Amino acid sequence: MENVLRSTRVTLEMIKWEHSIFALPFALTGAVLAANGWPTLRVLGLIVLCMVSARSAAMAFNRLVDARLDAENPRTAMRAIPAGHLSSGFVLVFTIVASCVFLVGAALLNRLTLECAPLALVVVLAYSYMKRVTRWSHLVLGLALGIAPAAAWIAVRGTFSPRAALLTAIVILWVGGFDVLYACQDFDYDRKVGLFSVPAAFGLERAFWIARVMHLGVVVLLFVMLHVFGLGVIALVGMCIVVVLLAYEHMIVSPTDLTRMNAAFFTLNGIISVVFFVSVAVDVLHRR
Repeated sequence: MENVLRSTRVTLEMIKWEHSIFALPFALTGAVLAANGWPTLRVLGLIVLCMVSARSAAMAFNRLVDARLDAENPRTAMRAIPAGHLSSGFVLVFTIVASCVFLVGAALLNRLTLECAPLALVVVLAYSYMKRVTRWSHLVLGLALGIAPAAAWIAVRGTFSPRAALLTAIVILWVGGFDVLYACQDFDYDRKVGLFSVPAAFGLERAFWIARVMHLGVVVLLFVMLHVFGLGVIALVGMCIVVVLLAYEHMIVSPTDLTRMNAAFFTLNGIISVVFFVSVAVDVLHRR
């Protein structure tokens, strides 16, 4: 029993389950906007199941693909596989099971979600190879999370809309921007082993400016979203709070001081996603 509990704890740590808070609120936002209120509990539950299982599969697969690199990087050497806490075989089986759960959940929603599910799975898994291919892997990570609100829209309506794509664009730039900042921690290592990233390609100073431009794009799209969805004052206040938090995120880290990166990456981004969802949901429910 003790071994089971230990393996469960290590597995949850490996997939960083608590970081689902980054993407789940955006999926729920897509669902609320698509339903113009709360979707049914069945649909809502399946959306959460698909969201968590797809993300779990992606995180486990990333740890599997990057095991060798993680072992060589001092910042990541204590992750589950290089530290010997979990075997590669276990992580592979976990990835397969989580992927199957995602596909079953998609099949239980509607035909379009099932048809789109394999493509979504390819995107979230393919991200693990992107640092070997392109310096813009940060945007691929953004797309992997940005699928969530569009997928939730399809789950509720059974059809796709360009309005859902607007939510995806917001998440792509938001995630891409903060992942550029986070990658600054691995600047030296990425250059040493030949991995691609914006910081490795352009240097820390330019990487920070690229992240700022991405987040400026988020600010513009947030206010476009207010207009497109006809949202009111409550959502407007929420978006203003998001803008302030994004600005603060850029104030507490700099190219010469990355010591507060975890606070910027984990704490602030978690708050941003929750504020985004709550303000939109309350606004939609208030207008009904």
